[in-house]
Amino acid sequence: MADRAPNPYDYLPQKPSFELTSDDITHGGTMPEAHVFNGFGLTGGNASPHLRWSGAPEGTAGYVVTVLDPDAPTGSGFWHWTVVNLPADVTELPRDAGAGDDALPGGFHVPSDYGARGYGGPAPLAAPKRHRYIFTVHAVDELLDVDANVTPAVVGFNLFFHTLGRAQLIAEYEVPES
Repeated sequence: MADRAPNPYDYLPQKPSFELTSDDITHGGTMPEAHVFNGFGLTGGNASPHLRWSGAPEGTAGYVVTVLDPDAPTGSGFWHWTVVNLPADVTELPRDAGAGDDALPGGFHVPSDYGARGYGGPAPLAAPKRHRYIFTVHAVDELLDVDANVTPAVVGFNLFFHTLGRAQLIAEYEVPES
């Protein structure tokens, strides 16, 4: 689609990749309604999907998980989910781990662009109507020195200096025609 923003990760220094899979979503597939936002006229389940990763680079001290919609009409995309400082022995998040910090196996959430700490599902209400959701697991060389009050942009700034590797899974969603 010509009117789509580029994948912003293509402009960052290249890092080794590792595997990211899900029992709920597939790379290049459509996000199921269970993971779509509930609000703005949408009736999705707003549950974060299951994620599992393997093959992170040696020296990984922990993980950060992000979900970015680069197609949002903001000029900077829209951050749907940011989980910071998962321990290095965590290699899987169950469905709905984005419900709050208590649902995480370590680490913490920072506010999404919806303004809440936790997962906020797709809600592409503006053109282009079919948006991409870039699920990224960042393997980091040390836990990030940030707290739960920072923005996803501050997390991203810190990731620039501490990412050893990245795993990505990109799914799409389009609001059905009424």
